[in-house]
Amino acid sequence: MKTKPILCPQRLRQMPRQFSWIDQRLVRDRHIRGRTPQALALYLFLCTVADSQGLSYYSDATAAGTLGFGGGELRAARAELVAARLIAYGSPFYQVLSLEPAGAAVARAPEPRLGEELSVGEILRSMMEAK
Repeated sequence: MKTKPILCPQRLRQMPRQFSWIDQRLVRDRHIRGRTPQALALYLFLCTVADSQGLSYYSDATAAGTLGFGGGELRAARAELVAARLIAYGSPFYQVLSLEPAGAAVARAPEPRLGEELSVGEILRSMMEAK
């Protein structure tokens, strides 16, 4: 096994007291493939500010301002992450979701987002895609 050199020992990363992490499977299992830079920036932001259950609540104005987004960019990035099953959203709450295993076929109906109902069409489409 190769020994990796520490390039900057005075800046060695330490686990912070507050809770925050990004799962390596995000890259390894290609969950980030095809995501827009805006969606990835929002995901990084949410991972950073979430509590141990993945929950956070930032107003659209605060999140957009922090990321330098317009309101439409924030809504589009959020919709992309919800569709990719990386987050759940129910205004004003966000939840960073656990990552599904690579290549896992979703044989169940999509999970409703907080405060939203699924149409019969969405449920049937999900069932047909799982076959």
